[in-house]
Amino acid sequence: MIASRALGLGAALRQSALAPRTLRNNAVMRNVVARRSVQTNSLPPSAADSILNEQRLKRPSSPHFTIYQPQLTWIGSIANRVTGVGLSVLLYGFSIAYLIAPGTFDSTHVIEAVQTLPESVKYAGKFILAAPFSYHAINGLRHLAWDSGKFLTVKGAYSTGYVVLGATAVSSVILTLIK
Repeated sequence: MIASRALGLGAALRQSALAPRTLRNNAVMRNVVARRSVQTNSLPPSAADSILNEQRLKRPSSPHFTIYQPQLTWIGSIANRVTGVGLSVLLYGFSIAYLIAPGTFDSTHVIEAVQTLPESVKYAGKFILAAPFSYHAINGLRHLAWDSGKFLTVKGAYSTGYVVLGATAVSSVILTLIK
């Protein structure tokens, strides 16, 4: 009895001892009939990729974000990432271009090239540079506020999102109009 308690078999032994003999025979017979043999194949490790690819083809695809109604929170998150990548590509691209051809991409040559452009192209170029910079900088301040534990509610996220959009528009126009 002590051994059955130590192994945790007490309940199973009581159930089998107290069950009528006919039920025990039916249960044994059911287990014999219901059992199926499982066949396994020994495969080389290189077959793992093909098996995984076959399983991936059978999985249902998850819904794409285009089926959802656009929300300020995820549009703002995507815009923050896109502006960050764009500004990084611009910075690193110009830096690498300066390293490769320092005579072509120094400040005097860039200023001379910009001076020859029409005014409308200059303002459009300034706005195209100012808008992502402004958005990314102001949204960075929003993230700093979140890191300090402020505006973490849904209402706070939306209100700060609209503030970021408004401040981006104003600062982009101001940066564009500065001579």
